[in-house]
Amino acid sequence: MNPRSVCVCIPTYQERESLPRTLDGVLRAAPDVHVLVIDDNSPDGTGELADRLAAEDPRVHVLHRPGKEGIGPAYIAGFRWALAEGFDVVAQMDADGSHRPQDLPRLLAALSGADAVLGSRWVPGGAVADWPHSRELLSRTANRYVRAALRLPVGDATGGFRAFRRHTLERLDLDAVQSHGYCFQIDMTRQVWARGLRLVEVPILFVNREFGESKMSSRIIREALVRVTAWSLTSRRPVAAPPRPATSRGERLVHRIAA
Repeated sequence: MNPRSVCVCIPTYQERESLPRTLDGVLRAAPDVHVLVIDDNSPDGTGELADRLAAEDPRVHVLHRPGKEGIGPAYIAGFRWALAEGFDVVAQMDADGSHRPQDLPRLLAALSGADAVLGSRWVPGGAVADWPHSRELLSRTANRYVRAALRLPVGDATGGFRAFRRHTLERLDLDAVQSHGYCFQIDMTRQVWARGLRLVEVPILFVNREFGESKMSSRIIREALVRVTAWSLTSRRPVAAPPRPATSRGERLVHRIAA
């Protein structure tokens, strides 16, 4: 894979303190990638800071959005921008330091045998650091429910550190993605799986944020619960997708790559 074909999408809202460190880490770990900062008009000036950083480095780009709509719409806007700009690979990660930039090259390398790669906390070799027990319990319970309700054979359907091939995003119905919060990650996972595309899970270490406040809320949790339950009632129905040659069952199995 040519690393110059990679765009890493990083949504921001109130991430002024963490953004410079995250951008520096990404560009050190993978010097040839490009980064798109998607800012939802952060009141703390994150967008203006991103503009200054972009003016200093041609690998950094900024997409300004009028206001906070949630992580789902922000990522969709970023994906569309990256596809329009001709990138072959689109990755996504958080701006708050939770996703370690040094793990990015392993996710990109795993795309050599996959259509999409999930950075996973809950497979052998994956872990979390400095997380409150309540937050870990919430994440583990949510993923158990997703696996049971949607029959998704993945360890971590809710993680936000991922990479997609261009053709994968082009085959998904991005217009149908209505999830605003972290349920967006589940929505994308189920769409990839439903189309028979190959998923790979790469274990990662997830580190609790150093700056700012978590965006998790009871509203986001409710959205995920309601949507997953609704999807579970229709999960046996085929998902509309452009025709493609039939794939073997083996292609739909999720492979896990050791750390």
